[in-house]
Amino acid sequence: MKVIINSAMTVDGKIATSSGDSKISSREDLVRVHKLRASVDAIVVGISTILADDPRLTVRLAKGKNPSRVIVDSRGRIPLDSQIMRTASKVKTIVAVTDQAPEEKIKKLGDMGAEVLVISEGKKGQSAAVPHGVNLKLLFRKLEKMGLKKILVEGGGELNWSLLRLWLVDELTITIAPKIAGGRLATTIVEGDGFDEIAQSIKLQLKKIERKKGGELVLYYHL
Repeated sequence: MKVIINSAMTVDGKIATSSGDSKISSREDLVRVHKLRASVDAIVVGISTILADDPRLTVRLAKGKNPSRVIVDSRGRIPLDSQIMRTASKVKTIVAVTDQAPEEKIKKLGDMGAEVLVISEGKKGQSAAVPHGVNLKLLFRKLEKMGLKKILVEGGGELNWSLLRLWLVDELTITIAPKIAGGRLATTIVEGDGFDEIAQSIKLQLKKIERKKGGELVLYYHL
């Protein structure tokens, strides 16, 4: 399995403002992202991204197939009127929950065309899970068995941290927009608890830099 995190951020590392605005990428960069979507088997996001942005996670600005959509949603909070669920019968949609999700909600998601995976909840302190959430190692093993071997992660800071900390990520692609958002409550590209010391941090290898119109930089890293 190959896992790629793709994200756009401001120069000061924000992927969204404190009010939740995440419209950072230029049109040119969005086209790049849609081409990337068309090349993968699945897109993985967390429930926070769905609640904040209500995305479609489809290929619209490039030619190619729509990948499967995987929502990490431990308590089954995805709205039934979200764009994801309204199109679940047309685009393969997987919702990964734990036993915290109500059985009635799981049934409704299935009736609308989504495939619901009930993944064991990580125990307190267990590194394989988002805190009190889906066991990500087990989820990714299941996705690979389903034939989803090239995964694009378009998640928020918490999901990014959880995957990076578990060494489930192979590549990290970051678009840096020539903007500064500021805000101590604004979301950064990686959140979570973080490491206590820089010496513990995850090391990256810069493989390529692309310069875009308007001053954007796209950085391609391997872990």
